[in-house]
Amino acid sequence: MKKQPNILFIMTDQFRGDVMSCVGGPARTPNLDGIASEGVCFTNCSTAAPLCVPARVSMMTGKYPHTTGAWDNAAYVLSPEANLWTKEIKKLGYQTAVFGKLHLHTDFGDMIAREPIVHGYGFDVVNEVSGPHSTCQTRTHLGEEWKRKGLWDAYCADMLARNSPFAKPSPLPLEEYYDVYVGRRAKEYLEAYQGEQPWFCHVSFGGPHDPWDTPEPYASLYAPEDMPDPLPRMRHLGENRPKGEFDRLAEKAKIQCTPETAREIRANYCGGVTLIDHMIGEIIEVIRKRGEWDNTVVLFTSDHGEMNGDHGIVNKRTFLRSALNIPLIVRTPETACSGGRQSDAMVSLLDVGPTLVDLAGGQLDYIQFGRSVRPVVDGLSQAHRDYILSEYGGEIMYMDQDWKLVTNQRGEPYLLFCLPEDQDEQRDLAGTPEGELAWDILSKKLLYALAENRCLKPSVIQMPAPAQEEGKFQRSVQPD
Repeated sequence: MKKQPNILFIMTDQFRGDVMSCVGGPARTPNLDGIASEGVCFTNCSTAAPLCVPARVSMMTGKYPHTTGAWDNAAYVLSPEANLWTKEIKKLGYQTAVFGKLHLHTDFGDMIAREPIVHGYGFDVVNEVSGPHSTCQTRTHLGEEWKRKGLWDAYCADMLARNSPFAKPSPLPLEEYYDVYVGRRAKEYLEAYQGEQPWFCHVSFGGPHDPWDTPEPYASLYAPEDMPDPLPRMRHLGENRPKGEFDRLAEKAKIQCTPETAREIRANYCGGVTLIDHMIGEIIEVIRKRGEWDNTVVLFTSDHGEMNGDHGIVNKRTFLRSALNIPLIVRTPETACSGGRQSDAMVSLLDVGPTLVDLAGGQLDYIQFGRSVRPVVDGLSQAHRDYILSEYGGEIMYMDQDWKLVTNQRGEPYLLFCLPEDQDEQRDLAGTPEGELAWDILSKKLLYALAENRCLKPSVIQMPAPAQEEGKFQRSVQPD
């Protein structure tokens, strides 16, 4: 009988799909490149939502925000009673562990006291961190360690000072930085593990999420002048085009991010990417020393991308490629023997769970809308999806091989791109005669897609705001 593989599931936060060196990106990522050289690198993977909580809840449940109700970074708690693929992994006989950022329950308050909730998600071992901004309003094992070492006050003061986009090294020493902490805890777990069960280790880094505070020496690895230029702002060709969330962001961006600032941010961001890559390499080395690398599945992805100054915008919350496109690398013991390759199949973040359960030897027996990419990984298929849905704040994006359509909260088409002719999304056709003709067809495709991914009972509990719930923690910085 074939032995079950161990599973290393690596996730990052705000990691662009085009930043790795293995896909021609500006950041040096030798360890991720090594995983890709033994697996399949999907270059056309999209998030289900360009924001942390909606994306992560969708990934765990296999359902879109219109079903889960997680439209924004609100004070949500994913119900431990929900159908989650991590529970299926546990049922298949794995010991399950998570180190890092889950962001499936509110990112403020006492996260140590809420660890039973995370056990309910199917994790045996839990060491969770908050996002970099909200860490100062959250009690975690990482924060408690910083307090013991006298680092807490300097870190929180630095966070509160970062009210506009700029790059500046963290006051934390490298060995205490949050992504190093996450990697170190995962290494310690794997070094000490002596169980008879196969292990499932979820390592979820908080970076390269803003505030672009990569510590030295990684902060100085890349020169701003060597960074690729950000994409220019798009042109809206329709005179009476409806407006939506992107327009609000674009108006804010007029004073938010100059090309010079964008290059500085990109340089620091690439330093953070290389730091995470280094920690991934250290984790892989532990697995090699255990003699288990040949029987280990690795899946690497992110919750969403990062604009990095493209179109004059930073952060996420848009359906433009920079924020929508995410990495997805799948390495199995079988692909390691056959060599790496790239796939341009359309893939969704929702597909992560079914893929990992499939590779663990199981299948999901409840309704969800993710699909295992194993047929593509095994070389049995080249195509995967005909279209992609992504949602945020009541807005919906539909994308196929030819078109990307975004509707606002009123259901009006306000962004529309002909992708074969405009891969950089520079010409918005919404409100033009050409756009009206496309909308006649795409509106029907969108309705069909929503019907196919039909609404089900939400799996999210909306909780009161943490400042009311916890009392002593106040929201003085933005949630991550």
